[in-house]
Amino acid sequence: MAIPEPTAQGLAPFGEWQTWYRVTGDLDSSKAPLVVLHGGPGAAHDYTLRIARLAERDRPVVHYDQIGVGLSTHLPEKGAGFWTVGLFLDELDNLLAHLGIADRYHVLGQSWGGMLGAEHAVRVPSGLRGLVIANSPASMELWREECDRLRSELPPDVERTLREHEAAGTTDSAEYRAAEKVFNARHVCTILPNPPEVLASDAKTAEDPTVYHTMNGPTEFHVVGTLKDWSVVDRLDKIAVPTLLVSGRHDEATPRTVQPFADRIPDVRWELFEHSSHMPHIEEEERYLQIVGDFLDSTD
Repeated sequence: MAIPEPTAQGLAPFGEWQTWYRVTGDLDSSKAPLVVLHGGPGAAHDYTLRIARLAERDRPVVHYDQIGVGLSTHLPEKGAGFWTVGLFLDELDNLLAHLGIADRYHVLGQSWGGMLGAEHAVRVPSGLRGLVIANSPASMELWREECDRLRSELPPDVERTLREHEAAGTTDSAEYRAAEKVFNARHVCTILPNPPEVLASDAKTAEDPTVYHTMNGPTEFHVVGTLKDWSVVDRLDKIAVPTLLVSGRHDEATPRTVQPFADRIPDVRWELFEHSSHMPHIEEEERYLQIVGDFLDSTD
């Protein structure tokens, strides 16, 4: 189905910088708005745009580009000390206040966005009504261990290519990128060729990889950035809102990486999409929108 056109777009001042956002639907709706947090970090909002179709259920949907990517302020000169979880939490709070929705909203975070959404929720913000953690790990230690396992199941020549280039520091080579695509086709997005909105996000990350390379690393499965030791596991019992977990059967965010959310969040349910990898909002779009939409309606 077609991605709906935005109702409004704008720039929210954030300190010296600006956060670009788009709204689909009416923020004055009787239903609390859904704020979508994209992955990466540094992947841009585009690949999550099909979630804007929840506006067809009278649910306003807010997308935005986190600072450092897409249509928001780029800061390629900033080092590792600048790009912190706290920065992105402050940006989210700022956007909620700018849009006037801080007293009543939902959050859906995809991949890194789900990690950020969990960090937001453990602060127990008074306006948060419901949380969707989609395709996200509860700790990067689990993520790295499971990525290593998934890599071991790749064809031997592909895995050898990945290891050799990582050891040589040549992860920007065409050969490494070709091997990376084999992993991605299994565990990131199984729809080939990738849809235009996925390619758009990929292009924006490639255009300015500052955030992605600093916080994550050169690829999904070679995590050497500042997030490599991140974990929210020991704080999950603080999440005080109904929470929906979403993951795909072939997801790089394997069940083992998601399990701590299911074990420790007090009010939680988990939906596994059997025919999806890391992007069930694309791979099983209609079912995804139905399940997420019903969950959000139940929390209003």
